[in-house]
Amino acid sequence: MAVEASNGHGYCAKGPGYATPLEAMSGPREKLLYVTCVYSGTGIEKPDYLATVDVDPSSPTYSEVIHRVPMPYLGDELHHSGWNSCSSCHGDPSAVRRFLILPSLISGRIYVIDTKTNPQAPALHKVVEPKDIIEKTGLAYPHTSHCLASGDIMVSCLGDQDGKAEGNGFLLLDSEFNVKGRWEKPGHSPLFGYDFWYQPRHKTMISSSWGAPAAFIKGFNLQDVADGLYGRHLHVYSWPNGELKQTLDLGDTGLLPLEVRFLHDPSKDVGFVGCALTSNMVRFFKTQDGSWSHEVAMSVKPLKVQNWILPEMPGLITDFLISLDDRYLYFVNWLHGDVRQYNIEDPENPVLVGQVWVGGMIQKGSAVVAEKEDGMTWQVDVPEIKGNKLRGGPQMIQCSLDGKRLYVTNSLFSTWDRQFYPQLLEKGSHMVQIDVDTKRGGLEINPNFFVDFGSEPDGPSLAHEMRYPGGDCTSDIWI
Repeated sequence: MAVEASNGHGYCAKGPGYATPLEAMSGPREKLLYVTCVYSGTGIEKPDYLATVDVDPSSPTYSEVIHRVPMPYLGDELHHSGWNSCSSCHGDPSAVRRFLILPSLISGRIYVIDTKTNPQAPALHKVVEPKDIIEKTGLAYPHTSHCLASGDIMVSCLGDQDGKAEGNGFLLLDSEFNVKGRWEKPGHSPLFGYDFWYQPRHKTMISSSWGAPAAFIKGFNLQDVADGLYGRHLHVYSWPNGELKQTLDLGDTGLLPLEVRFLHDPSKDVGFVGCALTSNMVRFFKTQDGSWSHEVAMSVKPLKVQNWILPEMPGLITDFLISLDDRYLYFVNWLHGDVRQYNIEDPENPVLVGQVWVGGMIQKGSAVVAEKEDGMTWQVDVPEIKGNKLRGGPQMIQCSLDGKRLYVTNSLFSTWDRQFYPQLLEKGSHMVQIDVDTKRGGLEINPNFFVDFGSEPDGPSLAHEMRYPGGDCTSDIWI
């Protein structure tokens, strides 16, 4: 039965997800999390896998990995994930959120995982082989996956098979996971690829820019930035037509723009992108003439440090998300080690209302120390959780539907983990949970939740992106 939403758009109550972002906030509390876990690049010759983590506090296996789906090949580097169907398909009663899409950043394979038959124990359904993708599209290094209202699945790909950024673009799979071709029109590929988000009521998709795979797979080198092998642009496309309408140069304040998100309210023409290297959150918005513009909204000052590879350390904003009511924005500083909460009810004037340290380079016990203007040195006191010292820095985050809990993992990419936090490869990743004060703002570590990927059966693994079976604020888009 179709129902009429308050915005005048009709929805079918039988489609996947929720009619509106605010309705999603009243959804059931999360009980399971699916986490991509990596052995590629760690020295352990085992396949990457999808872990199921129990996050139900009433369960006897709370805060434990309860199932693992190993991939059939070695060397994939699982990274991000998305659904075959989400709230963008809410008006389609035939659509079902059943399959989790797992692009492999290095091998180019795309795995399709059935999560509906047994949510606690998902199973491999299909493998989309890189040979098929390359032959039909020339695309490689798949990254972000989003479902479309049409039933197709769109995947950003960061380069060609030789790792050149010039070959990047957007892959389309049909509902049976067959390669359809490229999404963007010929000649309309972006300068660099990474993440993307679409806002259909404004007929716009915006994508971001990491860098050339040939550069980033070797590790981070500042010279590669100077040589133009990393991005600093946002690409504005017509939706769903795939025409590149505008390229926004973020300049020196917007180096390595990674995750990109519009506000969840589909009527809004505002969004944000986290620029990793310059550690700025940039707000983008539509202007009166219909074009798009941008400005720096939030900044993290680099720290003057001792005993590190450079005299100054950027925060390195590698992930962020927006609560479903568009009230709070959360981002991580992978190198500094803190998670921040901003009130963005006025997107032009964000206010810092919460901050907590869950690792980082300058925690007590590290050789690296930060230096104040007067020359005094300081480090951060990071608490242990259930007797465990926190490793690495906060990297990927996920938020509960009601906005009251954040989940945090700490692996970025195996090569970069080895370069900046070699301890992660020796002792593995972990997942922690942060309690959120949604009324006044504020963040506090949950002392009873700690998932240790260092004690996995096949050895320490690297944990990356997290998904709930019923969708979340970084997977679902409303139309």
